[in-house]
Amino acid sequence: MYESYWGVSEKPFENTSDPRFLFNSQKHEEGLSRLLYVVSESKGAGLLTGIFGCGKTLLGRTLFKELDHDLYRTAYIDNPYLSYTELLMHIAHFLGARDLPQKKQDVLVNVVLERLREVLENNMRDGKKTVVVVDEAHVITDRQVWEELRLLLNFQMENKFLLTLLILGQPELKEILDSNKQFSQRIAVKFHLTPLSKDETESYILHRLEVAGRQEPVFSPKSFDLIYRKSGGIPRRINHICDLAMFAAFGSNLSIINENVINEVSSDVED
Repeated sequence: MYESYWGVSEKPFENTSDPRFLFNSQKHEEGLSRLLYVVSESKGAGLLTGIFGCGKTLLGRTLFKELDHDLYRTAYIDNPYLSYTELLMHIAHFLGARDLPQKKQDVLVNVVLERLREVLENNMRDGKKTVVVVDEAHVITDRQVWEELRLLLNFQMENKFLLTLLILGQPELKEILDSNKQFSQRIAVKFHLTPLSKDETESYILHRLEVAGRQEPVFSPKSFDLIYRKSGGIPRRINHICDLAMFAAFGSNLSIINENVINEVSSDVED
């Protein structure tokens, strides 16, 4: 609605997982590099945690975009609130397993695991690596699901894992895994993503505007500090505030978004 008014080709602050808008803060860059390390070195399992809206899913999607799909076979599970049989079936399906049961009542875990092993071994023989990402993993409360995920790491040769498992979720995920010592001990790399600093918040806003095609100033210098204080440096909240501010300023025919606008729209942003 306001794109032409501000001279942008698209809305710069949509809360979607578009890798084009990834801002390489020090923490985000480090988080992505650690995920890539786990994958490239076939380390078995990696863990990325962070509070809601800090950019975990965006990092996961960016990782997927950067993988050479001639070399990697991948499965991305973005809604793991499933039974353990459903989760295994989803993973097997995304990885291209054949002859899977078609009816829920026909699903046998040992059959699905055997199909998964066949896929993983075939990938290895073809010189391919297999990566499975489980996003929003903090919603998994069934210990049987965690046990099945752990058992996936039993698929290995003498000197290498047949798949890499990346687990993404909110901070409580670390407590869940710490209570499962057998699983936790198999995680090679753990990283916690923190909010942006004040300076990074300003750079983040300017970066997203630039990706959307805007070079000229949109926000007044003092508004950046206020956005940081209102958002706590959490990208999802920054996006919400900035999107509402651009819309409100468009409606008021303003050429620059000032502190008054930020204060006005921030009341509409949930804590």
